[in-house]
Amino acid sequence: MTTDADSSGSTPHTDDESTARPTADEQQRMLAVDGLTHRYGAEQALDDVSFGVDAGEVVAVVGPSGCGKTTLVQTISGHLSPSDGQVRLGGTAVTDRPPEQRGVGLLFQTSTLYPHMTVGENVAYGLGPQGVEPSERDEIVTDYLSLVDLETQRQAHPAELSGGQTRRAELARALAPEPSVLLLDEPLSALDRSLRLRLRAEIDRIQRETGVTMLFVTHNQDDAMGLADRLIVMYDGAIEAIGTPRRLYESPPTRFVASFLGRATELSATVVNTDPLRIAVGNDEVTLPAATRTPPEGATLSCLLRPQTLSLAADSEQAGLTISGTVGRVTDLGRRYEVTIHTDDQTEVCVDQTARPPTAGEAVAATAARESLLVFDSAGEPVVTD
Repeated sequence: MTTDADSSGSTPHTDDESTARPTADEQQRMLAVDGLTHRYGAEQALDDVSFGVDAGEVVAVVGPSGCGKTTLVQTISGHLSPSDGQVRLGGTAVTDRPPEQRGVGLLFQTSTLYPHMTVGENVAYGLGPQGVEPSERDEIVTDYLSLVDLETQRQAHPAELSGGQTRRAELARALAPEPSVLLLDEPLSALDRSLRLRLRAEIDRIQRETGVTMLFVTHNQDDAMGLADRLIVMYDGAIEAIGTPRRLYESPPTRFVASFLGRATELSATVVNTDPLRIAVGNDEVTLPAATRTPPEGATLSCLLRPQTLSLAADSEQAGLTISGTVGRVTDLGRRYEVTIHTDDQTEVCVDQTARPPTAGEAVAATAARESLLVFDSAGEPVVTD
C-alpha cells in the first residue's frame, strides 16, 4: 500500500497501480474520475473523489450507508451535476453532457423496465437514441436476449417475469447500446441469497463474454469480492482505500477498512516495550518483530482479530496471542460453528470452529498467530505493513 489516509482523508490508500488523482495516462482510462465533490446544501456527499477504471476492468465501490456511493453513480451517469470535479470516459470530459450522450449503461436496485412494453421492446428501447437503424435493432435484441438466456421471453411483459428474469432483461437492455461503462447500483440487494448468488455468477459470465467495463456499487462485501478486480472503499464521502479484494482484506491500510471488510473483534492494546515492539492485550503480551511503526510506551492501540484466524486448539509452540474467557454461546451455521467467548472484562470474542465446539459456560483459551493480528495506532494507521 502507498500514501497515507485517515477516516476523513481525501487521499486514499491504494495499490501500486492506483493513485489519488488521475495522471495523464489515467485520463485515457475507460473511466476517470477527478476530484468529484458534491454537496446537498450544507451536507458534503462527495469529498474530492478520484480514481480510474481500465477498459474491461470490474471495480466495486463499497462502504456503509450514506458514504456517497449512490451520489457517485449519479454523477458518473449524468443524473447529477457535481459541485466540482470532472468525469472522463475514454479520455473525453463528459461532466457537462446529459446522460443519453455519455454512453453509460445503468442497472439499478429496483426494476426500471417499462411495464407496457414487451421484453424485446424494452431491450430495443435504448438503441434509437444511439442512432441504430430499425432494420438492425431486431438482430441486436436477439443477440442480447440470447446472451442473458431470455430468447423465449421476448414477447413477455415484465409482469410475467420472475425476479431473476427481470434482472437479466434489464442487463440486456443496459448492454444492447454497447456502453463504454456499465454502472450497477445495488442490483442484487433486493434478492434472496440463492437468487443473488445465481445472478452474481451470471453477471460475472456476461462481463467476461462481453468485456464491458463495469463499476459495481454495493453494500454486500461478498458480492463485491466475488465480482471485482479491485475495490474502492468509501467512508464519509471520501475514498478510504483502493486495492484488490484480497490485499485490502489481508493487509487493510486503515482501521476502518479492517473493521468494515469482513468480521473482526476489536480489542484495546497497550504498548509495553518499543524495541522490539511488544503490546499487551487483555492478560497476555505479544511481540511484533515485523512492526514498521513504533508508537511510544503506554500508547493505546487497536487490535483486530478475524474469527477464522483464532483457534481453540492448544498450541504451546505458537508465537502469538492468547485470549482466555468463557463460552457465552455457540451458533451452528452448518459448515462451521461460531463460538462467542466472554473475556474477564466482558468483551465478546468470536471464533470460527469446524470441529465439535465447546459448550456454553466452558472455560476456554483462544489463540492467534501474531502474523494474523491487525494492529492500528490512534490515528488508524497499521503498526505492521507489508
